[in-house]
Amino acid sequence: MSDREEPFIRRPRQGPPQQGPPQQGSPQQGPPRHGRRPQQNPQQPYRPYPPQQGRSAGPPPPMTRRGAPPGQPGYQSPRAWSQSDAPETRTGRPPQQAPRQSPPPPIVAYNRPRPPEPPRDRPPRPADRFASPPPSRTRRRRRIPILRTVLILLLVMVLGTVGLFVYFDTKLNRVDALSNYEGRVAGTPGTNWLLVGSDSRADLSAEERAALATGDSEGSRTDTIMLVHFGSGGKPMIISIPRDLFVDVPGNGAHKINAAFSIGGPELLVQTIETNTGVHIDHYAEIGFGGFDKLVDAVGGIEMCLDAPINDPLAGIDLQAGCQTLNGKEALGFVRTRAFANADLDRVVNQRKFMAALMQKATSFSTILNPFRFWPLVSGTVGSLTVDNGDHIWHLARLAWALRSDPVTVTTPNGGSVFTDDGDSLAWGDNTTAFFAAIADGKEVPPELIQTGG
Repeated sequence: MSDREEPFIRRPRQGPPQQGPPQQGSPQQGPPRHGRRPQQNPQQPYRPYPPQQGRSAGPPPPMTRRGAPPGQPGYQSPRAWSQSDAPETRTGRPPQQAPRQSPPPPIVAYNRPRPPEPPRDRPPRPADRFASPPPSRTRRRRRIPILRTVLILLLVMVLGTVGLFVYFDTKLNRVDALSNYEGRVAGTPGTNWLLVGSDSRADLSAEERAALATGDSEGSRTDTIMLVHFGSGGKPMIISIPRDLFVDVPGNGAHKINAAFSIGGPELLVQTIETNTGVHIDHYAEIGFGGFDKLVDAVGGIEMCLDAPINDPLAGIDLQAGCQTLNGKEALGFVRTRAFANADLDRVVNQRKFMAALMQKATSFSTILNPFRFWPLVSGTVGSLTVDNGDHIWHLARLAWALRSDPVTVTTPNGGSVFTDDGDSLAWGDNTTAFFAAIADGKEVPPELIQTGG
């Protein structure tokens, strides 16, 4: 630094402090503020401060406040803060070393938004490789129409199925078979179905009669009478009532039981069975030749196991011994034939076996889940059955479901063969009364009364 360049140092005020009011333009004097060292009297001799360890020699700089306006106590120019080695001033005082000042801390704007971080090109962590990415909004939008479409399709399928069941229910042939009469038997435990097989050929054409070997007999007679009982606590039962059982026909005297159907139709047959057995009939179903073969073909045939070969030209069948699948024509001949040693008594055994096998096949999942089998089955059932006015297709479905689990097949016990005005007949015995009394009371039938053979 040259001699001409004199550092800018505040010069001390000369003379004693004024006692009067402050003059205009001079700074106002007052008591020292808090935390500020009073100014040293310039008239007093200079007394240096003793040096201290860790500090430079010389007195500490006066306490000043940066930013004070010029002319106020504590003002110090910025240049004085940067002067460390200044020469002596004209006042004779040694130059004071400027204190070391640290730079002011940077101003941080906390409200300023943080700039986005650049994408980091690094492989994902091992845990992230197996984690599925979060579903995007577009993917969720796509799922909603798919779910809505599936729900609509399910609703259409349910409504369509219900609509088809209602349609087929209206197509059932109905007859007034369970009409009330004076002194009718009251309700009994469980559910009782009366199934009747008729030999009516009214629904068959001449070609169909020749193909099925049904003959040309006119009229309607019953060849098969079965009572199905379930819901009283035990196993379901399929009970064959022999058509030659000699009973009292209400209003017509004693006859074979199938004569009631020929005389008064389904209504008189139901009344005859109820008055003689004491069992209340809840539902009635009649199946004829027409549609029976289609019903069997709809489920893909019925497998039957024969102990001996059957050859009956009158029934139109020639079956070998062993297990085999019978089609509609063969099944119709199998349930009609009486080419056995015990004739009708052996035939009812085959009819019960075939009935149980048909119900099991009709309620199998391979039939229910296959629309090409299920709906032809329903159509064949509707075309071949005649039910009471109060029966519906869901009652038939419940009947089939009850018989799918290995039912007990039994023939009505009787008092033996007798000769009557109607020819050879089967007498009504005490075992017959005890058998039907157990069913009417909802009790288990005694084992000695169960006859599985003819």
